[in-house]
Amino acid sequence: MPPPLRPLIPKIPTIARVPHRSVLSLTGSQASEFLNGILSTQVHSPPRPFYSAFLHAQGRVLYDVFLYTRTTGEAGYLIDYDSRPSEALPLLDLIKRYKLRSKVKVRDASDEYDVWGAWGTPADRDADKHWKWAEQSGVAEPQWDETTEWPWGSEDEVLHDRRAPGMGKRLLVRKGDLPAEASSHEKALPEAYTLHRILHGVPEGQTDIPAMHAFPMDSNLDFMGGLDFRKGCYVGQELTVRTYHKGVIRKRILPVVIHPPDSSPSEAIVPRPDMPVFTPGLDIRGVTNQDVDQDKPQPRPRGSGKLLSSSNGLGLALLRLEQVEAAEQGRLTFSMDSAGSGAQTNWGVSHWRPEWWPQKEE
Repeated sequence: MPPPLRPLIPKIPTIARVPHRSVLSLTGSQASEFLNGILSTQVHSPPRPFYSAFLHAQGRVLYDVFLYTRTTGEAGYLIDYDSRPSEALPLLDLIKRYKLRSKVKVRDASDEYDVWGAWGTPADRDADKHWKWAEQSGVAEPQWDETTEWPWGSEDEVLHDRRAPGMGKRLLVRKGDLPAEASSHEKALPEAYTLHRILHGVPEGQTDIPAMHAFPMDSNLDFMGGLDFRKGCYVGQELTVRTYHKGVIRKRILPVVIHPPDSSPSEAIVPRPDMPVFTPGLDIRGVTNQDVDQDKPQPRPRGSGKLLSSSNGLGLALLRLEQVEAAEQGRLTFSMDSAGSGAQTNWGVSHWRPEWWPQKEE
């Protein structure tokens, strides 16, 4: 993270409700076996909490999801997902379509739970120092220390958010109640959670990972522990594993700063609360620097990036890696037009690579 952004990380423990989330309950004697055939990660028995995704048969993401355990009462899984309208079949209907004769029951439990995030304790900051990476060309997976406990936690209705270091926990809380952490954490608005994950370079939900359009590795699901390339057959596996073995990743979601085009990166990196609200999906163009040596290979101008979630001049963007590398070498800058977003319509866009990503070899 660029040093000027570090003061935005709360110095005190914080909780906030996670916006746009719904919850499904999935129970039954074959719940783990059933989910293992349709999720992109290994599903263990007895049940454990984890992060995963439902994929389309052609390998595109339908839903990125969190699965929590419930071992009392109606034992099984609780699935936390973004239920905003999209091109995908509603998740409840999708699961019912796959159910067939499996001994599972699924129902909507959104009227029972709210989803909260909690972060900022010393334990949250220290939890992920032992991360290692298994890399295959442009693809990488976090490798957890097998001598420690299950990385996503072991409590019911609680999940340690291991998508990136410092993300903290996700909590399922009874509708209308506050988490137990409310007594020791400062309560913030849902927008604080959005800014929190942007600062950590973590895409989530339909705005960042649009159903039927996003590919898993473009959306960093491999980096965030949402893909298992060695498990058995599951929906969408063929194209995902093929991409893994080819190792050709052309796009990634990166955090960005949006700023006036004449600002230097050191000035622009400080976000401004008075920034306009930017519409997700705005095109981000790569503009070649005319001062560079024209005899050297130049990045292809075709293709553009897309702005995804944003808050206070910070955001996530899907960018072409060829153009990202050219920008890091000073051969290209990113530009974005935002008609209707205030008096100023042309903006510069500057990216950074999250520190927790696998480091590039020099």
